[in-house]
Amino acid sequence: MTKRVYNFYPGPATLPLPVLERAQKEFLDFEGTGMSVLEISHRTPEYDKMHNDAIDLLKEIMGIPDEYKVLWLQGGASTQFFMVPANLQVPGKPMEYVDTGTWATKAIKEAKFYGDVKVVASSEEDKFTHVPQDIAFSEGAAFAHITGNNTIYGTEFQSWPDCPDEVPLVCDMSSNLMEQSMDVRKFGVIYAGAQKNLGPAGVTLVIVREDLLDRVPENIPTLQRWKTETAKNSLFHTPPVFAIYMCKLSLDYMKELGGVPEIEKRNREKAGYLYDVIDTSDGFYKGYARIDSRSLMNVTFTMTTPELENKVVEEGLAKGFVGLKGHRSVGGMRASIYNAMPVEGVKSLAEFLTVFKEENQ
Repeated sequence: MTKRVYNFYPGPATLPLPVLERAQKEFLDFEGTGMSVLEISHRTPEYDKMHNDAIDLLKEIMGIPDEYKVLWLQGGASTQFFMVPANLQVPGKPMEYVDTGTWATKAIKEAKFYGDVKVVASSEEDKFTHVPQDIAFSEGAAFAHITGNNTIYGTEFQSWPDCPDEVPLVCDMSSNLMEQSMDVRKFGVIYAGAQKNLGPAGVTLVIVREDLLDRVPENIPTLQRWKTETAKNSLFHTPPVFAIYMCKLSLDYMKELGGVPEIEKRNREKAGYLYDVIDTSDGFYKGYARIDSRSLMNVTFTMTTPELENKVVEEGLAKGFVGLKGHRSVGGMRASIYNAMPVEGVKSLAEFLTVFKEENQ
């Protein structure tokens, strides 16, 4: 096998090596069927067991209560930008959003096709360098929507905002799913593209409280209704079989590690290495996100000149660190250190950045 690099891309992102090796081992013969999982019908008992095992593992690891349904859907998290308002709209009630940057902004745009949208808080004036504080959702809202972690800017909610009892909180957790322990009951709906913290691109996880399923109007197309998929356990039509299989292997691996508590411990250790390098660099590295909003998943920073930024990208690549260039809308640098990124990878990057500073300041 060729030497593997440390993959700091924001998504699709790194997967655990043991998961990839297990998939490789099982690739030609899934569960003794003589077929690859890429070939197998989703109607077979072998697939059905794997599909349900993936759901059960997710419920166990995340502590998902019985009153929630788990869906494996296609279309990416961006599809949920319109499926959320399509399913949760209430005539005469505004849909309330917090705008924390690109992905939240896109969700707001889609929601406007379904009714009145109210942006209750935004950090746009500060170039999305932080998460707004003192967020207040109204009692008359149809639902409240937040983006848990903001991949491009490296900001994250440090605590979840409160909602009135009758207002379901919806969260896009694409880039912070299972990064730390949380109470699922805080939310009416959680959704996440799998390709950052759970599995490969091609499947989107939706966790929805069962009592919300009947809200959907009759004029919403069949496949845009969560209720359609819950009735058939995400098997109304052919699901993204291989992507779900990979998520199941990742969930097996997470359980073996010790579940979310162990993952959170590792995530905090990883982020600590990089933020310590930034904070002790005397301005050589400058964090983009405000300290009170820093992400555990995406560490963003700039350097004193674009030339130095290009140099650190080039030298990092030569040492096996890929994906360090920041998003084009922000510039600078970004290290995405999702759940599957090993601690040694981040520690090695921190050591490289420390040496680079000593040699180039």
